[in-house]
Amino acid sequence: MTKTTRSPSPVAALFKTRRKALKLSQVALADRVRELLGPDETFSQQTYAAFEAGNTQNTRFALQIAQVLGLSMDEVSGISPTAKTAPKSVTADAVMLGPIEAWDDETPLDDDEVEIPLLKEIELSAGSGCSAVEHYSKSKLRFGRMTLRRQGIDPSNAICVTVSGHSMEPVLPSGSTVGVDQGKQDIKDGDIYALRHNDHLRVKILYRLPSGGIRMRSFNRDEYPDEEYSPEKIRNEDICVLGRVFWYSVLR
Repeated sequence: MTKTTRSPSPVAALFKTRRKALKLSQVALADRVRELLGPDETFSQQTYAAFEAGNTQNTRFALQIAQVLGLSMDEVSGISPTAKTAPKSVTADAVMLGPIEAWDDETPLDDDEVEIPLLKEIELSAGSGCSAVEHYSKSKLRFGRMTLRRQGIDPSNAICVTVSGHSMEPVLPSGSTVGVDQGKQDIKDGDIYALRHNDHLRVKILYRLPSGGIRMRSFNRDEYPDEEYSPEKIRNEDICVLGRVFWYSVLR
């Protein structure tokens, strides 16, 4: 039987081009990615090699790989598909804040921990949107107070919600949990935000338009083209930015 060969995804091809431009081996890249992950996460050279070669089409570590390679969200989402040849400092549009643990009201907090609501009943759509439901979950996630402070996040402004749909793959696969900072609602072009759109909750890359409108962008732009909304459409469709996505986690 002939084995079917799959081509690498556009994101994998971009990572490979950038990695070679930086003269970074797959082993060295994997080592640096692991430094960004919590102790309960695993990432190996073999895992990365399979993605770069096209043997696997998605990776839940795309944000961390992009950080190591110094790639912006614009480049990963396809604005500039040709990787730059000169190294640059790594800046994080979204960062891993370390290991998290689900808990309930009976679990005591450590001295430097804070509780953030985990609203599993709410799904932030990465597709066309899904209806919000009543908030009744008592589940929470624990974050380090100092870690949040270093990111400029007031714990009282933070919530965690679940992403659904496939438009934000491979960075945010369906089922990802994202942290949202409700204290940062001003749009920074190319950053990821949670927003309410009519009766739906969505997560998208946002850009400001000269007219005062906004552009919504997905990572999976082949299937989900850009959406543009004028100020009038923003009002008519009740579009409201809820906050900036500052953290994400994926369970497979």
